Amino acid sequence: MMTLRKAADRFHTAIDWLDSWHTFSFGSHYDQRHMGFGPLRVINDDRIKGGGGFPTHGHKDMEIITIVLSGALAHKDSIGTGSVIRPGDVQKMSAGSGIQHSEFNASPSEPVHLLQIWIMPNKAVEPEYQQIHFEAQALRNQFCLVAAEGKTKSVITLYQDAKLYIADVSAGESLNYKIAPSRHVWVQMATGKVLAGSSLMAEGDGLAVEDEASLTFTAQTESKILLFDLGN
Repeated sequence: MMTLRKAADRFHTAIDWLDSWHTFSFGSHYDQRHMGFGPLRVINDDRIKGGGGFPTHGHKDMEIITIVLSGALAHKDSIGTGSVIRPGDVQKMSAGSGIQHSEFNASPSEPVHLLQIWIMPNKAVEPEYQQIHFEAQALRNQFCLVAAEGKTKSVITLYQDAKLYIADVSAGESLNYKIAPSRHVWVQMATGKVLAGSSLMAEGDGLAVEDEASLTFTAQTESKILLFDLGN
C-alpha cells in the first residue's frame, strides 16, 4: 500500500524570516491523522532569509537531522559544538537528556534551504553531535546510506531502528529499492520529480509505503530523494 502526501497539503508557517512547510503536525499545527510515520516524527522544509534563524532553545529525547539543500546554516549548542552545515553534509544532534542550541543562516544576505528531520529514539542517551560530508559521487544514481542504528565511522549514528538513504538521480535514470518483510518506508522528495511506483512525486511530496516488497523510482528531472527504512 502506498499513500501520497502532496506538498501543498502540508502545514505551513510563514513569518518575516522563515517560510516553513511541515509534513507532519508541528508546533501550533495539529492533525491527529498526521502525527508522523512510525518513529519518524517531523520533516520540516525550511527556507530562512539572510541573517535570520532560530535563537537558543531546548530539545530533549529526539534524534534531530539537518540536511542543507542550498546555502549554509550555522549551528551552536550547549555541548560546545560550533559548525556550519552546507550541501553534502548530514548533521545529527541527539538531544538525549537535554540540549540547548541555535541555528542561523550563515549568510547575512543569501537564503538557506534545509530539511530538518526528527526521529524518536528507542533509548535514553546523553546529548551528542555528528556531522559527516558525503561526496557527490556517493549519492549519484544510487541510494547512499547516510544514517543508521549502530556506531560506525562512515554514517551518522541513530538511536532507533531506522535507516536514512539519499539519492541524487539524473533525469531518465531508474533505481529500485527492495523492502525487507515487516519494514516500512517513507519517501520524501527534496527536489525534482520522480515516478515512484505509480505515484508521480514532485518537490515536497511524501510517500508512505507499507506491505510492499520493492519500489522503483524513475526520475523525470534531476532529483534528490530521501528514503527512510523504518522498523515497527
